[in-house]
Amino acid sequence: MPKRVAVIGAGPSGLAVLRAFESARRAGAEVPEVVCFEKQSNWGGLWNYTWRTGLDEFGEPVHGSMYRYLWSNGPKECLEFADYSFEEHFGRPIPSYPPRAVLHHYIAGRVEKSGVRSYIRFLTPVRSVVWSEERQTFSVTVKDLAKDLHYTEEFDDVVVANGHFSVPNVPYFPGIESFLGRVMHAHDFRAADEFAGKNMLMIGSSYSAEDIATQCHKYGAASVTFSYRTKPMGFEWPESFEEKPLLERLVGKTAHFIDGTTKQVDAIVLCTGYQHAFPFLPDDLRLKTNNRLYPLGLYKGVVWEGNPHLFYIGMQDQYYTFNMFDAQAWYARDVILGRIALPPAAEREADIKAWRAREEALQNPFEGIDFQTDYVRDLLAATDYPFLDVDKVAELFKEWEHHKVEGILTYRNRAYPSVLTGNLAPVHHTPWMDALDDSLETFLAIKEAAE
Repeated sequence: MPKRVAVIGAGPSGLAVLRAFESARRAGAEVPEVVCFEKQSNWGGLWNYTWRTGLDEFGEPVHGSMYRYLWSNGPKECLEFADYSFEEHFGRPIPSYPPRAVLHHYIAGRVEKSGVRSYIRFLTPVRSVVWSEERQTFSVTVKDLAKDLHYTEEFDDVVVANGHFSVPNVPYFPGIESFLGRVMHAHDFRAADEFAGKNMLMIGSSYSAEDIATQCHKYGAASVTFSYRTKPMGFEWPESFEEKPLLERLVGKTAHFIDGTTKQVDAIVLCTGYQHAFPFLPDDLRLKTNNRLYPLGLYKGVVWEGNPHLFYIGMQDQYYTFNMFDAQAWYARDVILGRIALPPAAEREADIKAWRAREEALQNPFEGIDFQTDYVRDLLAATDYPFLDVDKVAELFKEWEHHKVEGILTYRNRAYPSVLTGNLAPVHHTPWMDALDDSLETFLAIKEAAE
């Protein structure tokens, strides 16, 4: 019988795996039967926007943390697929910071062209994955939501690609249960318009706090206060912003901070991160990690130490995204196809420890960018993935960091050259702070052209 591979999730990571196998098949290789299980009704993972929060129409936890007006917070040139440029997809260069609808269109375009949709079973969440030492196979139990029934199939290998930005980490603060305003986690944030005229409190000091705060400011929030645990972000914020140390307690609508200061707030958004959650996996197969550039337990950040028939894609903290998922997918594929022979367990463990020790010595974001660049380079060297100039990508990431420091509200107005084509992106027709319509048609100026 031919080998069978189960892929869990059809977001950017899972789609990279499907694309990797299809690429090998089209090049004449004999590839296993690949089945991808996706709990949503369409591919794209987090890039599928939904108005729903909490539970979906089937009573399943809502996967999406995508909000209405999200724009890329890094240059698209840093995430471009090596074998599919934005120019190829859209037929011309487009600005460097696209909104979510444009990015979803790009992700879907490459896989649509690859013809891998037939590998995916939509509305089919995975319920359990059990390894049989005797049969050397996995029993994967799933639920067909449309038919409301469970079934189990056998697979030789399993690739976990369900992401790690969908199960919120929700801390408790004394008094929050009687706070007289709105409280939500970033996972449930959908539209910034709701907070026009409001005094906002963001708990957290990372990307989602920064982005949701500037989003709310853009759509008319009266003020934004950040509460940080370790250190402030330190950008040149607008006058209506301030950064305070950690929230201590809430009394009515008054937030009390550990430095003794207070602030009246109308709404609280917990930008407190996400949990890596794999409820379908038993403990001996389950990755347990916080958000790290190099999680323990994964050889090359991909192959599960305890069972080299299990693979994880996209589980790292990320500077690189789509093209790193590609590098990981090609690597996992080649291990499954027998093109890459894994070294003995002791060597794999030593390799993991060496990368982790290097990660723990990192001092700043620039070193973090170089670390992940070297990691992606290491993966790419082992496979036939098309050439990607990761050093140029790293340069762009560092430029982006500088541009954010220069202007947290203006960095999205910048333009960068494509690493693939060398062409400089056009400047967007409307500065980001004034671009209130984030539709694909408006961003690409299709409406104007039609008129």
